Amino acid sequence: MAITTSAPHGDVREPTTRPANPRFSSGPCAKPPVFELNNLADAPLGRSHRAAVGKAKLLEAIETTREILGVPADYRIGIVPASDTGAYEMAMWTMLGERPVQMVAWESFGSGWVTDVVKQLKIEATTHTADYGEIVDMAALNYDNDVCFTWNGTTSGVRMANGEAIPADRAGLTLCDATSAAFAMDLPWDKLDVTTFSWQKVLGGEAAHGMLILSPRAVERLETYTPAWPLPKIFRMTKGGKLIEGIFKGETINTPSMLCVEDYLQALKWAKSVGGLQGLIGRADANTKAIADFVDTHDWLEFLAVDPATRSNTSVCLKFNDPRITDGAAFAKAVAKRLADADVALDVGAYRDAPAGLRIWCGGTVETSDIEAMLPWLNWAFEAEISA
Repeated sequence: MAITTSAPHGDVREPTTRPANPRFSSGPCAKPPVFELNNLADAPLGRSHRAAVGKAKLLEAIETTREILGVPADYRIGIVPASDTGAYEMAMWTMLGERPVQMVAWESFGSGWVTDVVKQLKIEATTHTADYGEIVDMAALNYDNDVCFTWNGTTSGVRMANGEAIPADRAGLTLCDATSAAFAMDLPWDKLDVTTFSWQKVLGGEAAHGMLILSPRAVERLETYTPAWPLPKIFRMTKGGKLIEGIFKGETINTPSMLCVEDYLQALKWAKSVGGLQGLIGRADANTKAIADFVDTHDWLEFLAVDPATRSNTSVCLKFNDPRITDGAAFAKAVAKRLADADVALDVGAYRDAPAGLRIWCGGTVETSDIEAMLPWLNWAFEAEISA
């Protein structure tokens, strides 16, 4: 429920309604609306994650993820260390190098994967990039190579519209960083061989745990290809040329937090209660539409994403275009600070490597009523700052 207050700020009057939850961070993201610490009481704290109760919880997390996301039965799902970064690094270090690679980047995280492949692993690679707000032409890639890309650019607000450009008869593997897309966008599993995400994004889970989803083709690569470089223990998924199946049944490589696992299970339970994947997508779309309607009626603001077809419904990135603004970065920071100081929108500044502006998380754990209550405050912060 929104909170009503009234107070002037100089010559600009504050709105009378405040968001009930001002958390719009793009990671860690807002907890589900029903979150309570008491709901985590069933976590098997002080127990081994290898005990029957621990393995049962981990397997439940894996299989409920499969159910909600519609992951095919013959795809493996594993819980791995170090968040989405750990999961994606794990995939690159164990599977790439068997053939050339197409590296794709249209924002900072994709650019990070380019650096790892080109400068660290030193694999033969062709790099395809697009500026912030744009996207790479995925149809122009060579899918006989392996292809590494993000589905949703968390720092640019630009996403894949669909997977139609990825051929079914590709010879290479597709490695997709889907951390701000899973649970908010339809992912075409037949086009994805490796998919990674983290709990702290769309479902608002806790940090440090990654999810790694492998197609049968990815498993075949693991079992038939040995990289030329040494692999750290936490990256090793095979033994004696065979996949370590236990990793994908809840026998994690390193020790997970059972409190975080319980939190993820509660988030999954909530996700099912709001209609599963389609319900979550609907919530994210409604949040994004509220912002789009606001942008349509305020000519000093626009989306960073150039094409509405590739506009993210989670990490919504905005930029100011008022001609009175002389220092875009300073202005955007000042607006974000006003919103934070008023406790109506926390952590909404653009990512440090992205163009100056705002980034408002619109994933399914955010209530549309909170977005709608925050937007008049955005107008207030803009007007207050422009007249300061």
